[in-house]
Amino acid sequence: MTVIAQGRDRRAVLASAMCALMVTGTALTGCGGEDPDAGTNGVGKLSAEQIQRKTRAAAESVDAVRLHGSVVTSGRTYTLDMRLKSEGGTGSVTSQGTTFRLLRVGEQLFLKADAGFWSHDGDADAAAAEKLADKYVKVPEGDPSYKKFSGFTYKDVLLDGLLTLHGEVKKDGRHERAGLRTVRITGDEGAGGSLDVSLEGEPYPLRLTRAGSAGTLGFSDWGKDFPLKEPAKGETLDYGGQLPES
Repeated sequence: MTVIAQGRDRRAVLASAMCALMVTGTALTGCGGEDPDAGTNGVGKLSAEQIQRKTRAAAESVDAVRLHGSVVTSGRTYTLDMRLKSEGGTGSVTSQGTTFRLLRVGEQLFLKADAGFWSHDGDADAAAAEKLADKYVKVPEGDPSYKKFSGFTYKDVLLDGLLTLHGEVKKDGRHERAGLRTVRITGDEGAGGSLDVSLEGEPYPLRLTRAGSAGTLGFSDWGKDFPLKEPAKGETLDYGGQLPES
């Protein structure tokens, strides 16, 4: 019994010594540590630049996504909850305490809001606001509002602008979002933004913190289709010329 015990002790010491020689800063399966990439899609093993390319490719490969969170642009904060795909998008936008809905089908953009969104001083404005209230108002393509708001409804254009980290890109450890394991990459150690990428299934982006405190966004429902059609005629109003400034 003594001989067997001594043999086991020697083997244990030898195994520990071998693990100590093999460890290079990464946990190794079988050496007292769990492989952090076990059961993942493997992108955690890649460089930060490779992860960024992989997650962009994954985002571009599917047609639909839900985007929710805040974006700061031109000094104004917009809170978004949008569902987007190549044919258009639909959802809500909140800014300065006012919420309105956006719907784009093809090139047709509609905006729906209450009377407070449209109202200004004067009886004429009040009358126009009541007319426009709670209707899907068709936004003329030449109206300044079209360019301003349609940008929230174009999936590829929006993601291309958002999924950009500024400065030197590095990995920033393993994390978890919505119950999914992620690897985080950052630009300029976080000052240039950070992005959590899923380690489970496809390497979709799950959470973005924009550079310069310009908002935080979550991404979900990747590849999940949703109905998209123009509102019924009874719910729609074609204002004709340029919309009242809101």
